[in-house]
Amino acid sequence: MHWKPVCVILLCALFSVPAFAQQPAASETANATCTFEDGQTARVSYSAVTEVDKRDLPKDKLWTPGNLPMTLFLDTAVSMGGTAIPAGAYSMYIVPSKGSWLLVVNKDVTPGHQYDVRQDLLRGSMETGQLPEVQRLQVAFSRSLPKRCSLRIYYGKVGTWAEFDEK
Repeated sequence: MHWKPVCVILLCALFSVPAFAQQPAASETANATCTFEDGQTARVSYSAVTEVDKRDLPKDKLWTPGNLPMTLFLDTAVSMGGTAIPAGAYSMYIVPSKGSWLLVVNKDVTPGHQYDVRQDLLRGSMETGQLPEVQRLQVAFSRSLPKRCSLRIYYGKVGTWAEFDEK
């Protein structure tokens, strides 16, 4: 019979399919990085939201792209608006409002944990401006001075930014 070799070939083919082809696609993650003049970095990892929907932005309430907090990774200590942020990893949230947005940096980076305001390290105002509408969330850094990186977030017709100064 020829069935045994065929079954062996089919089983081998089934188990040789790469693991990524067998698993459902995870939400796309994007990164934004800024390198200070001395080589230290600030990086944000976030869920890439593919469609802009103004209903996603709750006014005056915590917002996370793709329902996951962004993660801020710092190789060096920085400050934002006079508040020191030590090197390390942090959860990052946005609070959109009409006039300005708040950037929330939280010490709890445990996956799946509920947001706890008692873990907030910083609640800092972000500057805002109007832009032509963008079709997907954009998070970027730009280095404006040797020890300064500007975090920029564009969503819909709103552009926001905050300055991080290396200590």
